[in-house]
Amino acid sequence: MTAEHERLAVNSIKSVPLVQWGPYLSERQWGTVREDYSPDGNAWSYFPFEHAHCRSYKWGEDGLAGISDMFQNLCFAISLWNGKDRILKERLFGLQNGEGNHGEDVKELYYYLDNLPTHSYMEYLYKYPQLGFPYDKLKAENKNRSRQEPEYEILDTGVFDNNRYFDVLVTYAKQSAKDIAIKIEITNRYSKAAEITVLPTLWYYNRSSNKRMAEQPSISLINKTSVHASHQKLGEYYFYFEPADTVLFTNNETNTQKVSGIPNESIFVKDAFHDAVIKGTNKKALSKKKTGSKFSPVYKLNIPAGASKTIYCRLTDQQQLDNRFGRNFEKIFASRKKEADDYYAAILPQGMTSDMAKIQRQAIAGLLWSKQFYHFDVERWSGGTDGITPVSESRKTGRNHDWHHLKNQDIISMPDKWEYPWYAAWDLAFQCISMAVADPTFAKHQLLLIMREWYMKPDGQLPAYEWNFSDVNPPVQAWAAMQVYHIEKKQKGIGDIVFLKKIFQKLLINFTWWINRKDKKGNNIFEGGFLGLDNIGVFNRSYQFSPDMQLEQADGTSWMGTYALDMMDIALEIAVHDPSFEDTATKFFEHFVLIAEALNQHRLWNDEDKFFYDVLCVNGQDPLPLRIKSIVGLTSLFAITTIEKKVLDKLKDFKKRISWYEKYRKNNNKFWPNEERSDGEEILLSLVPKERLIHLLERVLDEDEFLSPGGIRALSKYHEKHPYSVMVDGQWNTINYDPGDSTSDIFGGNSNWRGPVWVPINYLIIQAIRRYGEFYGDSLKMECPTRSGNKMNLCEVADELTRRVISLFEKDPQGNRRLNGDYNWFYRQPGNEDLVLFFEYFHGDSGSGLGASHQTGWTALVAELISEYGNKKQECNTQEEIDINEAMSVLHSNGRMEMQLI
Repeated sequence: MTAEHERLAVNSIKSVPLVQWGPYLSERQWGTVREDYSPDGNAWSYFPFEHAHCRSYKWGEDGLAGISDMFQNLCFAISLWNGKDRILKERLFGLQNGEGNHGEDVKELYYYLDNLPTHSYMEYLYKYPQLGFPYDKLKAENKNRSRQEPEYEILDTGVFDNNRYFDVLVTYAKQSAKDIAIKIEITNRYSKAAEITVLPTLWYYNRSSNKRMAEQPSISLINKTSVHASHQKLGEYYFYFEPADTVLFTNNETNTQKVSGIPNESIFVKDAFHDAVIKGTNKKALSKKKTGSKFSPVYKLNIPAGASKTIYCRLTDQQQLDNRFGRNFEKIFASRKKEADDYYAAILPQGMTSDMAKIQRQAIAGLLWSKQFYHFDVERWSGGTDGITPVSESRKTGRNHDWHHLKNQDIISMPDKWEYPWYAAWDLAFQCISMAVADPTFAKHQLLLIMREWYMKPDGQLPAYEWNFSDVNPPVQAWAAMQVYHIEKKQKGIGDIVFLKKIFQKLLINFTWWINRKDKKGNNIFEGGFLGLDNIGVFNRSYQFSPDMQLEQADGTSWMGTYALDMMDIALEIAVHDPSFEDTATKFFEHFVLIAEALNQHRLWNDEDKFFYDVLCVNGQDPLPLRIKSIVGLTSLFAITTIEKKVLDKLKDFKKRISWYEKYRKNNNKFWPNEERSDGEEILLSLVPKERLIHLLERVLDEDEFLSPGGIRALSKYHEKHPYSVMVDGQWNTINYDPGDSTSDIFGGNSNWRGPVWVPINYLIIQAIRRYGEFYGDSLKMECPTRSGNKMNLCEVADELTRRVISLFEKDPQGNRRLNGDYNWFYRQPGNEDLVLFFEYFHGDSGSGLGASHQTGWTALVAELISEYGNKKQECNTQEEIDINEAMSVLHSNGRMEMQLI
C-alpha cells in the first residue's frame, strides 16, 4: 500500500472519483464544434488558431502544460517568448483540417513524462525554439504538398538544428489536494547564451454570461510575490511566486478590435500580455492594475549555454505567512517523485527491460495527462450566440440538432488533447482498459459516465463524437467493461459485481438500439456505416444509398456477434453471484448463435477467397461481394469466449437450456458454433469455425498480406499489386494499399484506416488469438510467418504479435526507435533518448509513427501488452527458479545418500 494507493482508496469512495485539481486543461479549444457558432458549421474557419490568443472561449479553456480545477473555473499554464515570435507561446500550434495535406496536425515537440492517478506528481516537457517559431513556413509547405507526400513536420524546418532550443520542464507536486507546488525549469540546449521571457499565468474561465453568479471572479494583488483569487463557487485561492521583473493584470475578454473590427471598451483584453511583452503596448497600465481575471508575473531570463534556471510558484487554498521558496519547498518534489516511483514499482510487472518500463510509464502518464474538462450543452449551443454571431436558424436544424438532451460538464479521458480534444465513444472504451492498470475506479467511472442519461440518447444510442454524435462506432463497451473488471479483479482478488450490474443495465438499452436500428431486414445481418474505420472501404460506408441499395457489413455483423457474446459473459459472471441474471445469459447466448449462423451461412463468407467481405445488394441484381481484404473481414476473430465446466455446473438452468438448444439445432442441421475441449472442462464459443479460423490466420500471418514487422496491418498488402475497383451510382471507386497516411479523402481531410498498423486492433487480435490458443493448446499450430516452416501454437503466435507491436516503441542496439522514422537523429541526442511519442497509427511497412502524435488514448494499450509480456517473463523466471531449486535439492539429496552409503 503505497502513498498513492492510500490516496486512491480515499478517492474511490467518492461519488465522482476525481481530485479537485488535475491536468484538466485542454490543449486546443479553438477549432472545436463547441466554439462554432457559424451558420455553415465550419468549425475550423470560424474559430482559427489566429483568434485563440485574443478571443475568449465560450465552452472551456486551453493552455500549455496547464492545470485547472475539476470545473475549470481557475486555470494555470505557462506562456513563453523567445524574443522573436509575433505572439507569446501560450498554447500549442498546429494546422487546421484544411491546411494540412493529411488533415489537422499539431506541429510542436512536447512530452508527457510522468503523472499519478491523483495528479499528486506530474511532469510535462516542452521544447521551444530559440529562432522564430516557423508558423508561416509550416503552413506554406504543408499547403503545397499533395496527399501522396508525407507531412512537413517541425523537425523538417531546421529550427531545432544544432540544439538551438530550450527545454521547458514543468513539474507539479501536491502538498495536499488543494495545495500545489509548481516548478518551471528552463534549460538552454544551445552552445551560446540565450534569452527567454517566462509568464506563469493564472486566469479564470470567462463565464460572464452565467447570470446565476452574483459576483464575477477576480484576482487581486496582495504584495510583490502573491495574489488572491476569489470565486463564488470555487472559493478562495492564493498564488505565490518568486520576485519577478514585473507583474501584469488583464481580463479574459475578447479583443473585439482584432476579432471583428469593433473598438474595445477597455485595454484590458485577453491578449494584452502579448502586446505588452512583445511591443510594450500598455505595459505600464497593465503593471499598475491591481485586479483582473488574468494575471502573470513576468521573468526575463538570460540562460548561459547548457545551463538551467528555475522558477517556483505555489497555488493553495490557504494563505501562507511564509511564502519563501527554500530547500524545504524543493523537498516536496523529491518526495512526490519517490511516491510515483513506488507506485509504479508496485503496479507494473518486473519482468521487462528498463526501456520497456519507461515506455509503459510514459504511456500511462500520457493517458493521465489526457484527462480534460469537457463542457457542452447542445440545446444552449444550438439556440444561442457567442456574442459575435447572432443565433442561426441553420444551426437549430443542423449538426447534432437532435441531441438536445446532451448536457456534458465532466472530466473525460480524451483520445488526444490537441488533435481530438473531444471524447469518442469507442476510443474511450479502449482508453479505460489501459487506465484500469493505474486507476480501475476512474476507468469504471468513465465507462458508466458515457452511459448516463446526459450522454446516451433516450432511444439508447451512444454519442459518437461532437462532429456528429449520431455517427456509429463499434459497440465495444461491453467488451471493455469485462476487460476492466478482470484487470481490477486480478489486482484486488475480488471483482466489482455492482459495477457489472450497473453497466449491464445500460448496455441492454444500447444493445436494443442496435437490434432495432441496424438490422433492417431482421435477419441478423447488420449495417452501421463507417463504424469508426473512416475510409477502410472502397467508398464511404456512411454514404446514403438509394432505397433499392443496401450494404451488408461483415464487421457490423461481427461486432454484434461480439457484443452478444460479451453481454453473455457479463450476465454469467453476475449470475454466479445473483441467479436472477441466468435467464439473461441464456438470451444473449441464443442471440449470439443466430448472429453466428447469419455471418457464416449468409453471403458474407467468400468460399473462393476464404475471407469475410461486405456485400452490396441492389434490387434486381446479384449481390456483389466487395472483395477487399481488410480488418473488416477479420473482426469476426474478436468474438470468442470460453465457459468453464464449473460455471455450467453452478448455473444448471443455463446448462440445461444450451444443451437442449444444441441438440435441437444439430438435429435440424442448423449451424452450431461451439466446440468442446476433449477433457470436457471448457466450452469454446466463437463466430469463426475452426477450419475458417485457419484460413483467416493464414492471411493474418502472411507478411505479403497483413503481417508487418510492427504488427497487423489494417489492409492487406495484397492490394499493393491488386487494387480493387467497383462502380457505385455510376462512379468508379478504387482502393489501393496505403501503408502510411491515406491518399484518399473520402471521409474528410483526416481520413485514414487503410494500410497502417493500429494498436487497438492489434490488441483485439492478440487477445482473441490467445483465447483460441488457451483452448486448442498444441492441437492447433500455424506457420508464423506463413510459409516460413516455423510452427507455433496460437499462444506463441499471440506472443510473437505482442513482441512485434512492442518493437515499434523499443530502442534497437543503435538507439533508434522504429516509430521515430526519419527523426531518429533527434531522439538519439543526449537528453532525448528516453522520450517516446504515442502515435495514432504506424506505417504498415516501416513502422514510423503517423497521425496524432499524443494518442495515448488507445495507443496506450501498448502498456497493457508490455504488462502481459512482463508477467510472462516473471512467470518464466519464477519457473526457472523452481526448476533450479528442485534440481539442486535432488543433487543435495543424492550427495547425502552417497555419504550415507560410504
